[in-house]
Amino acid sequence: MELAPGINPEGLLGGTYSPDDGFASPLMSSTAFHQLAMKAGVDFFFNTRIDGISKAKDVVESFQAGGETWSAGLFVNAAGAEAADLASLANIDIPVFPDCHEAGVTEPVQRFMQPMIVDIRPDSESGNYYFYQAGTGQVIFCITPRPQIWGRDKDSTSAFLPLCSRRMLELYPRLRNLKVRRTWRGMYPMTPDGLPIVGYPEGAANFLQAVGMCGQGFMMGPGLGKILAESIVSGGNFEHPAGATPYGFVFDELACSRGFEHVELLK
Repeated sequence: MELAPGINPEGLLGGTYSPDDGFASPLMSSTAFHQLAMKAGVDFFFNTRIDGISKAKDVVESFQAGGETWSAGLFVNAAGAEAADLASLANIDIPVFPDCHEAGVTEPVQRFMQPMIVDIRPDSESGNYYFYQAGTGQVIFCITPRPQIWGRDKDSTSAFLPLCSRRMLELYPRLRNLKVRRTWRGMYPMTPDGLPIVGYPEGAANFLQAVGMCGQGFMMGPGLGKILAESIVSGGNFEHPAGATPYGFVFDELACSRGFEHVELLK
């Protein structure tokens, strides 16, 4: 109650607080990553869609895009919601399915709440939802639709804001007078068990998959990128994906060939 003054305690059975959690701007972070990559000699080709992949037996030889061809010893699929489409060009079946979610942001106001608040109680129209106040004052919010909305439609809907604001105000009435600046819609790249797919698939031994982050890509991406970079530099390959690093458990638990018997526990 001290961390989120004014929260409605009715129906709340308990909660957890993670004081060491952090916040970063996706826009500022991606810009910084881009600048660092440019300094390291990375070439970027924006608005260029891969339209073909050439293979020799179980090895990818080249990618084709925009009339050009790129060859390499190793290729990485980190295409988010379009990961399955990219993998299919190499005749690889990767179970990643785009799940539409909407979010919104308010005007900035003086800091009045500290933690991100995640309410896991579902209702007839939605699952869990969350909201938090950024260091710059805006309140960012998102909700899980029920049932899930599969596809790649990025158009905002008229249903999102009334649904999400109703649930937020029921829990935290002091949000009532905030002005919403904008809403947007994007995709969570989901897998059947709610876990990422990381590794080298059968049928494309040099096509590393780093896909299916299930809405947690910005949180897991930097750490996973570091793990993959270290494994590649140390000699990781289809037979030994972790190379000389101690990250074998990551590739074992998130392998492309796993059974996907389990389902995501928290929705």
